[in-house]
Amino acid sequence: MRILAFALLLAAAVPAAAQELGARTQSPAAMVAELGQLSPEDEIRALAAAADRHPLGTVENPVRVGGPEGERAYLAHLRCADGEAPRIGGRSDAGTGAFGSVVAAYQVSCAGQAGRIIFDMYHAEHVETRAPAGFSYRP
Repeated sequence: MRILAFALLLAAAVPAAAQELGARTQSPAAMVAELGQLSPEDEIRALAAAADRHPLGTVENPVRVGGPEGERAYLAHLRCADGEAPRIGGRSDAGTGAFGSVVAAYQVSCAGQAGRIIFDMYHAEHVETRAPAGFSYRP
């Protein structure tokens, strides 16, 4: 019985052993397509399109920036409805955002109205120039 099991195992291994070590059986693109996954670029575009169905500056659609300096730069360009710069409060963690990364919230206030804006700082390649509702973005 053991000999039969060994013979079957050996027969199954022969095709794999006969293949040249390191030889590619299909391209990486074909492998990814077989898995039904999008390329990283297509995936981020799909996630951004889904996020855009929600208000900007929320967990569902965080403001995408590059690092803490991107957060500060964006806030420096933000204006209240009256054209004045908002008062910027503390930064706090806000959970996981629409892009699967940890997001942060800044408290902001304009003329006594307080709220918060959510940022995803893991988007160095993206420069956001839109503003959340009630604000404008001054370049």
